[in-house]
Amino acid sequence: MDVRQTRRLRLDDLSDDRLPRTRTPVAAVRAGLWARTDRQAGLLVSMAVQQRLTSPAELAVEMMRVRRDRRRMLLNELVVEIGGGAESLGEIDVARECRSRGLPEPTRQSARKGPNGRWFLDVEWKRYGVVVEVDGIQHAWAQHVVGDALRQNELAIAGALVLRLPLSGLRWAPDEFYAQVESALRSRGWSRRWPSGTS
Repeated sequence: MDVRQTRRLRLDDLSDDRLPRTRTPVAAVRAGLWARTDRQAGLLVSMAVQQRLTSPAELAVEMMRVRRDRRRMLLNELVVEIGGGAESLGEIDVARECRSRGLPEPTRQSARKGPNGRWFLDVEWKRYGVVVEVDGIQHAWAQHVVGDALRQNELAIAGALVLRLPLSGLRWAPDEFYAQVESALRSRGWSRRWPSGTS
């Protein structure tokens, strides 16, 4: 068991439930501040939003109360990214990597209407009809395989070019995967605009 104390405790941090506990956005921010690594901090905070336990706006309010902490800037940037639509670290990593490689900024968590309700696409360039699905380990589980395939097929039928990017690919073969993303965008009409005076 890991017991922590905080100097930031306020009465409105507590939930209204019968069981005394800290409200979710407060707990998520504290978990991020107390995590062992920056990566773990990002995972804990983004999971709270991904699981619909809190919202980016609620996290932003709690982050404004943090005056000093070595992870303050990191978590502020993460909350801004999540507020921009990203719900997982994979989506955040993809958007960051696209920026650093000069690729256009994608839309994250873009909503689409499917035959069985709404879908949220991880990363999309709607203008070019390119979608990247960022696959964590859960996408290999049997209950997700069929749904993922049906969704990908529906998108392809509608004319989208769908690429799958496993999280392990971000770690072990990023150049190869981002070359495919760039190739897909180029095949759909995107071209890199070089600053004037360069060839």
